[in-house]
Amino acid sequence: MDLNRKLYRSSRNKMLCGVCGGLGEYFHIDPTIVRLLWVLFAATSAGLLVYILAAVIIPPDTEVF
Repeated sequence: MDLNRKLYRSSRNKMLCGVCGGLGEYFHIDPTIVRLLWVLFAATSAGLLVYILAAVIIPPDTEVF
C-alpha cells in the first residue's frame, strides 16, 4: 500500500469535474462504479451538494501527458 498517494480530480477519467474518476484512481476501482454509487447517493440525500464541494476542495491532477 502506497502511503504517499494523494487524492486528485482526474484529468483522464473525467465526465464533469473529475471527482469520481479521481476517487476511482485513488481506491484502484473502476470510475464507472464510483459514478453509479454517487448517483445512488445523490438520489437519496444531498449528493449533489457534496459533489460540488468535492469538486471545489479536491485539487486537480497536474500530471501532463
